[in-house]
Amino acid sequence: MIARRPVCGHIFGVGTVCALVLLASARAIPAAESQSYPVRPIRLIAPSTAGGGGVDLYARLIGKKLTDAWGQQVIVDNRPGGGMSLGATVVAKAAPDGYTLFMGHPNSLTVGPALRAKGGYDPINDFAPITILMKAPSLLSVHPASGIASLQELIAAAKKRPGEMTYGTSGAGSVGNMIGELLSQRAGIKLVHVPYKGAGPALLDLGANRLGFVSSSLVSQIAFVRDGRLRALASTGANRTRLTPNVPTVIEAGIAGFDVTAWHAILAPGKTPADIVNKLNREIVRILALPDVQEALLVEGGDITPTTPQEFAALIRSELQLWKNVVRQAGIAID
Repeated sequence: MIARRPVCGHIFGVGTVCALVLLASARAIPAAESQSYPVRPIRLIAPSTAGGGGVDLYARLIGKKLTDAWGQQVIVDNRPGGGMSLGATVVAKAAPDGYTLFMGHPNSLTVGPALRAKGGYDPINDFAPITILMKAPSLLSVHPASGIASLQELIAAAKKRPGEMTYGTSGAGSVGNMIGELLSQRAGIKLVHVPYKGAGPALLDLGANRLGFVSSSLVSQIAFVRDGRLRALASTGANRTRLTPNVPTVIEAGIAGFDVTAWHAILAPGKTPADIVNKLNREIVRILALPDVQEALLVEGGDITPTTPQEFAALIRSELQLWKNVVRQAGIAID
């Protein structure tokens, strides 16, 4: 009878060497999977209704391009509700295998978590950032008959009548709301927030000269500004926009460091293997350079701003802290 030798040898003892072999094999599995990834359809969660604006539009655009590139269908799964938090919660609890992705926005990852004391997810640890797609600023606009021609003049008017200057936004806890609160704190003025159900009603009231100003996305205001129904005083990004090159930034108006944009981005569940995250990053960055993709994204008036996963993670951390500070100082919260 021939004795069988231990497969793992005797150098450090059978148990030790076997454990090392098994550990090496286990570590090799994710790498092998990432090389062949994806091998089945991918679900891309869009936290909005189908056809419900940029979030859904960009999810379908990127999903189609990934499908074309990899031959595996990317299925857009619309999960609206909770200020985008419902869709985010689904992704946060999904398996970290690269087969569930998320169309991220400040409402779900920085503004929303800063406002809600009780959230169903951790925006830092429950997501693996992949890349930002694009950033779009907001505009601060007044009625032409207001007599206010610049942001400096608006700030001066607000200082003369503390607590009387109103501003309208698309809703409580929106990016526009946070911009108004940040402006109030940085400029040392007291503003009165008037929330609406969407930017449209706010702009109509401003058009009737029933508000001091409106803080909302550039794309929601551009038609009103171009035909003279509204006067744009400032844009909120670091640089002037392509669609409103004659409108100065808030920074140019004298408020240093005021760089606030709404962004659209792609993330995966936290603990998704880095090689899968990097593979997604490389492919999506390639897609963002395609002419038809650039044309579709730039309709928002923003800039295509691909990032590394690390750069995107740093942005989430910094913005989350910014909005937590603003919320704490303003004493506002949404449960």
